[in-house]
Amino acid sequence: MVAIRTNEYELIVAKPFAPNLGAEIYGVDLSQTVPDDQFAEIHDAFLKYQVLFFKEQKEIPPEQHVIFGKRFGPLHAHPAAPTMVGHPEIFEIHATKDSKIANGEFWHSDVSCDETPPLGTMLQIHIAPQCGGDTMFSDMYAAYDDLSQPIKTMIDGLSALHTSEHIYKGRYSDRGKQDADINCPEAVHPVVRTHPDTGKKSLFVNRTFTTRILGLTESESDAVLKLLFEHAEHIRYQIRFRWALNDMAFWDNRCCMHRAIWDYWPEERKGRRVTVKGDRPV
Repeated sequence: MVAIRTNEYELIVAKPFAPNLGAEIYGVDLSQTVPDDQFAEIHDAFLKYQVLFFKEQKEIPPEQHVIFGKRFGPLHAHPAAPTMVGHPEIFEIHATKDSKIANGEFWHSDVSCDETPPLGTMLQIHIAPQCGGDTMFSDMYAAYDDLSQPIKTMIDGLSALHTSEHIYKGRYSDRGKQDADINCPEAVHPVVRTHPDTGKKSLFVNRTFTTRILGLTESESDAVLKLLFEHAEHIRYQIRFRWALNDMAFWDNRCCMHRAIWDYWPEERKGRRVTVKGDRPV
């Protein structure tokens, strides 16, 4: 049994969301500048819990959202998505009754097709449906730990190709982004990556972007990826977060996946997202 941690901080309240993953954070006002000592506790909680849900928030002004994101490092520019007018660092998440797609409908780690995929993503929801629109997260530390030793031995040292053309081409045409205006990066990353801050190993493949394991035949790659996708998406590693208005979630793309549920059509859901640039996975 996993021991549920109690709040160990002085300047924030971190309430575990589930035994394996996530924490609700109280006592922080993200619409204002976060003091250094409080930020240090947030940073520590981020590494411990992998995804933080900041509750009881006001709407964060775009410039303050950007400032808070930069506290964790340089910001990542999405290669294809349209950005907020006047704030190129912000990706607006928006689904309406007229949308062709809603962002993040399949399990993924954000933009894992980049050479240096994002460290983490901060999303605040400003317009929410009456119900639905939850986001699911899956713990890739635990998914790796639970693999049998023969499978770990086989995949340690393997690399996989992450591509994006099949995702991004035509995706944002209804929002004014044509294929000539976007990039479709691809990159090779280890199947098992080591977190640069915690030193822990996690699976780093996902159904959205990972298309081939190098060094295997096509049929071998397909079989291994199917096994790993289904394993990583098992319910035992998942949590499901129900948003309240102005909640902000901050997740670690290096050690967890997520999936947005588009079950609220024809209602509207809108939010602002800032993404922190990461390192090349090792």
